[in-house]
Amino acid sequence: MHTVVVGTSGVTASDVLAVARDGARIELSAEAVAALAAAREIVDALAAKPEPVYGVSTGFGALATRHISPELRAQLQRNIVRSHAAGMGPRVEREVVRALMFLRLKTVCSGHTGVRPEVAQTMADILNAGITPVVHEYGSLGCSGDLAPLSHCALTLMGEGDAEGPDGVVRPAGELLAEHGIAPVELREKEGLALLNGTDGMLGMLVMALADLDMLYKSADVTAALSLEALLGTDRVLAPELHAIRPHPGQGASAANMLAVLAGSELTGHHQDDAPRVQDAYSVRCAPQVAGAGRDTMAHARLVAERELASAVDNPVVLPDGRVESNGNFHGAPVAYVLDFLAIAVADLASIAERRTDRLLDKNRSHGLPPFLADDAGVDSGLMIAQYTQAALVSELKRLAVPASADSIPSSAMQEDHVSMGWSAARKLRTAVDNLTRVLAVELYAASRGVELREGLTPAPASRAVVEAVREAGVQGPGPDRFLAPDLAAADAFVREGRLVAAVEKVTGPLR
Repeated sequence: MHTVVVGTSGVTASDVLAVARDGARIELSAEAVAALAAAREIVDALAAKPEPVYGVSTGFGALATRHISPELRAQLQRNIVRSHAAGMGPRVEREVVRALMFLRLKTVCSGHTGVRPEVAQTMADILNAGITPVVHEYGSLGCSGDLAPLSHCALTLMGEGDAEGPDGVVRPAGELLAEHGIAPVELREKEGLALLNGTDGMLGMLVMALADLDMLYKSADVTAALSLEALLGTDRVLAPELHAIRPHPGQGASAANMLAVLAGSELTGHHQDDAPRVQDAYSVRCAPQVAGAGRDTMAHARLVAERELASAVDNPVVLPDGRVESNGNFHGAPVAYVLDFLAIAVADLASIAERRTDRLLDKNRSHGLPPFLADDAGVDSGLMIAQYTQAALVSELKRLAVPASADSIPSSAMQEDHVSMGWSAARKLRTAVDNLTRVLAVELYAASRGVELREGLTPAPASRAVVEAVREAGVQGPGPDRFLAPDLAAADAFVREGRLVAAVEKVTGPLR
């Protein structure tokens, strides 16, 4: 099994994906263990002094004015975890919780939190054992970080609350730790606070969304190319020299992908022979511009994610010169903004895909295709209601594009009076990515049928490969009306599992 070694300088997106989705094992580097021990010495020294230090010998948030006596400090750390584990609603996904825990461990290992090495090792042991704390949908305002979700994870570290075992069964966390020979942690000064105070949930969801969208944007280039082909559109608008004079990188990449899919097609431009069109509709002609803008948005979001992955997010932090300073680095605004930005791009990509589907089904705009791609229009409804489903998904995506980060609601007796709502931005982006997959699946279903209905004209080799692969996957071709939901589910799985891109790349080589 792949092993991820956590050091003091952060982790990579591929590390997060390996742990969250693939169950990679975790090891702490010797450098990280040394940094943890050195920072802990500083915290212990401060704890021994009479002067109050936030998070070490004081309360938290609006209660930071109270100096806590030494005999109550262990209780203080336990209490912050218990009281902050106040989430409600359905459980969030296992991969999200694993990313959340792993990214908190990343910050702990930076040597800036003052957490003992044995606490960090226990976090790694829990992840390696396949134990997943129960974390709920609601509870985080994205400032100070993802407090409630991280608190539920810390509760498991203490042997309290509920967690899911490697068998998928939810049981008391203490039982699961005991079965795997893991001793619960007795928290000391600052440790409870350090386990809760970060942007780890929203960051983990950003990293996973970017990985999913990388595949989906390639898929969108493929479905757009198939729609262009089925509509007998022109590929001349994809010429590299046209995109070179507006040098947005994403636009150029999308155009190149579409051109690669369409290479060798007898369908493109055929309309110029018998039904002249000066230009294709925007949803066809401007596909690279819209998908490209989304790709460039992803590039910016990836830059933000990389910076956050290299960050140590906690309050207070232990600095190299020995100072322990309060700060505002836990605020989720940088991550929240790009999560919302991506939701906007996703909604627009889905919107343009739906417009192409609608065009394929409309006999007045499809340039010779049967109404609704039906076998016997009137007796058969064809794909009419498949487009309704797609339209409903797009409408939902537009609602999900409303930014969460534009909102703020004060908390902690106005001490935390401006929050990021980054967790909410991440949660709705996950739904948006899920729905984009379905939208592209419907376009694939319609476009592949449209290509097959162009009898006498040979589609591009890559298009033929897609049609063959999607039929082998259980998505049926043209014919009389049938129960459509299974076909749509099979198309969704075909896109979601990356088989659409794989089918194309067998012909074209890697897409950009």
